[in-house]
Amino acid sequence: MRIDIITCVPAMFSGTIDQSILKRAGDKGLAQIHVHNLRDYAINKQNQIDDYAFGGGAGMVLMIEPIDKCIAKLKSERDYDEVIYMSPDGTTLSQGISNELSLKENMILLCGHYKGVDERVREHLITREISIGDYVLTGGELAAAVVADSVIRLLPGVMNDETSALTDSFQDDLIAPPVYTRPAEYNDWKVPEVLTSGHQAKIEAWRFEKQVERTKAKRPDLLKKSGSKD
Repeated sequence: MRIDIITCVPAMFSGTIDQSILKRAGDKGLAQIHVHNLRDYAINKQNQIDDYAFGGGAGMVLMIEPIDKCIAKLKSERDYDEVIYMSPDGTTLSQGISNELSLKENMILLCGHYKGVDERVREHLITREISIGDYVLTGGELAAAVVADSVIRLLPGVMNDETSALTDSFQDDLIAPPVYTRPAEYNDWKVPEVLTSGHQAKIEAWRFEKQVERTKAKRPDLLKKSGSKD
């Protein structure tokens, strides 16, 4: 997989894409993340990439020309499955969307900034819009990093134990069960006996029971989404 990120603040990705799972994916040759500075496609010597909005109002707007030039350059080099704009009013990122995107080969993530991008970018240059929540960030950089991480960790071979991703929260519209590690007793706080019993069938049954309990308590909306009546 290759993810190209277009941003006017490339330094925000320093220390993010070269750590942990994302670094491991790159080292294994399973995924590449390339960050492109939008100012490299500026319209003049002043490196201009934004301008005032027609009709007035506070804030600057990213111009269509630099964005179009950057996307066109990337598309001249390879085909892309998706050109995604990180937007607060896009479709809210979910595990299902991450699963879907993990099956893609090449993607572009466009980071907005200031008051956003010229609407013609959204109308003509992108294939979908994604949000990471109902709030506004300074720009789309943090959201793009979240998308990249949530997608790349699902690629086969990235995680040492591929079944780990399959048991994460939200994979089956359920929250993950509680987990424990050594020591089995600490300050008189004990690990549930079933987990140290060695009886795998009982352990899995306990975990599922706890998943349902936690989901009912913390995220009942997920049960409604899945249609579960339990």
